[in-house]
Amino acid sequence: MKVGIIMGSKSDISTMQVAAAILKEFGMPYEMVIASAHRTPEAVKSFVERLESEGAIAFIAGAGAAAHLPGVVASFTTLPVIGVPLNATALKGIDALLAIVQMPSGMPVATMAVDGAKNAALFTVQIGAAFNEDLKARYVAYRKDMADKVMADNDVLQQTL
Repeated sequence: MKVGIIMGSKSDISTMQVAAAILKEFGMPYEMVIASAHRTPEAVKSFVERLESEGAIAFIAGAGAAAHLPGVVASFTTLPVIGVPLNATALKGIDALLAIVQMPSGMPVATMAVDGAKNAALFTVQIGAAFNEDLKARYVAYRKDMADKVMADNDVLQQTL
């Protein structure tokens, strides 16, 4: 259940490493590359096609500004593509968000929040969990742990009131 993580620039690494950390936490193998939709389209195509042939289940594509990378990835595969709009311009990622969410009909790309690499990885975990009971159990436990933490925080709050 390999996952491809792709970004257009080295300035995107710190945000996209958040996705890698979540995948690692869930034991999902991934490969991460820098490849530009505009400057290295053949490298993008090669990465997507190779990972698909190696059994990838999804791609997480981070892009800022015009944010064409997720759509270009989608053009090379029928696997799910999750776009992460990145805060890379004076518009603080809103330009990237709009570019990714407005994919043309027939070329869907799931779109996360600006800099939402964590949710992109968790969405990928959900995709994998549909086919793997062990992964599903780990994701259910992850969600329960989040809920338990909220309730513990509430208990502390209630004691201070």
